Amino acid sequence: MKTILSLVIGTALASAQLKTAHQPPAVPQAKVTPEQLGDIYMARKMFRAAADTYRENAGNSPVLWNKVGIAYHQMGDLNGAKKSYEHALHFNGKYADAINNLGTVYYAEKKFRGAISRYRKALTLAPNSASIWSNLGTAYYARGKFDEMTVAYSRALQLDPDVFENHGLVGTRMMDRSVADRARYHYEMARMYAVSGKNELALQYLRKALEEGFKEKEKLQAKEFSALRETKEFQDLMATEPRVL
Repeated sequence: MKTILSLVIGTALASAQLKTAHQPPAVPQAKVTPEQLGDIYMARKMFRAAADTYRENAGNSPVLWNKVGIAYHQMGDLNGAKKSYEHALHFNGKYADAINNLGTVYYAEKKFRGAISRYRKALTLAPNSASIWSNLGTAYYARGKFDEMTVAYSRALQLDPDVFENHGLVGTRMMDRSVADRARYHYEMARMYAVSGKNELALQYLRKALEEGFKEKEKLQAKEFSALRETKEFQDLMATEPRVL
């Protein structure tokens, strides 16, 4: 009886070992950090959950306090965003992203001088940031300083050819995209892209400008558009009266 029992146990053990030998090794599950969880909430546009997750784990981290600010900013809570950016700067006064983001609050409040001041300060710390150069250009545009806008936007475009086409919610740096006179803004974008030789984008923004009611067509005779005027696409656009949206 004992011999049979030993044989059964031995067979069972051998079978279990054989199964184990053919099973792939267990893969350890990567642990999601609170910051990564907050980023996931941001990507899903769950801004309140993101803000709570970042804030509960921020401690003295300027990066997380900055992200708290971005989450509030996306909810339209400018006061909460401003306090969070300032909290980030309390822990690191030279944190360019937080300085830039504070500038976006001033911009949203139509305090354009304050926005420009902070963008320029951020650029002393991060001179090769295309998004901050873009924000500076937008703030100059809001003040009617179109030449300064073009200089800033051209620098942004030089640093990142896709800077004006990129959209995203996850990150540490806010970008301003809201302007009052969209027709004039899109004309200025078309002018900048024409100078850069990016005819397709220049035409795209020029079409938007015309659709939004841009009336100063004599400006299209400027030297910046000289090469663009030779293209069939430009000529077709001028021959067709765009429907004003």
